[in-house]
Amino acid sequence: MLFAIFFAFWRFMQIVTLIPTMGMLAYFVNGYVQLNQLTPNYILVLFVVSVLALAWSVYTLFSYHRSSANATFVAVVDLLFVGAFIGATWALRFIAGADCTRITTGDAYDLSFGPFGNAYVTNYDASTDKTCAMLKAAFAFAVMNCVFFFITSILACLHGDRMSSSDRTTYYRETHHHRHGHRSSSRSPHSRHSSHSHRRVYV
Repeated sequence: MLFAIFFAFWRFMQIVTLIPTMGMLAYFVNGYVQLNQLTPNYILVLFVVSVLALAWSVYTLFSYHRSSANATFVAVVDLLFVGAFIGATWALRFIAGADCTRITTGDAYDLSFGPFGNAYVTNYDASTDKTCAMLKAAFAFAVMNCVFFFITSILACLHGDRMSSSDRTTYYRETHHHRHGHRSSSRSPHSRHSSHSHRRVYV
């Protein structure tokens, strides 16, 4: 039960962060397609990884019972997505140090408060580069999903070890019970025969 709660929580976090990532990158892919140009690798790689990871997260979340039974397989696939996201963020690493917002100083003016005096106010103007901001947000979400998929991989691996240990214990108990029952059944005719042979007859 505890595994189900933690697994579902981190899967939900993955879905929440992957949906905007896929949407932002789809915006860029669509723009390049309309211009009949090739999409850069740093956008295309992260877009493909995000789409596959989102599909995998939704599938394993809504088919939890099947996922818990194949916990080791889920752990391996999640670990592969960790490597895929690391590669995608490496391709987009140049955006990490980019300054997407520029603040400029406008005209200064005096603001009068009547008998309370005047105030010298400077106007500031902030402009944000939309392309830079969206790529930086996608990069941040990709880094977060590296951590999220690593956590779900560890959870699934631990759950798989516990399930396999439980299966081995159950198999041992069933085998021991079967052998004990076979020995009891093999001994019962002999015991009946011995009791019958030792019966005395009085005349």
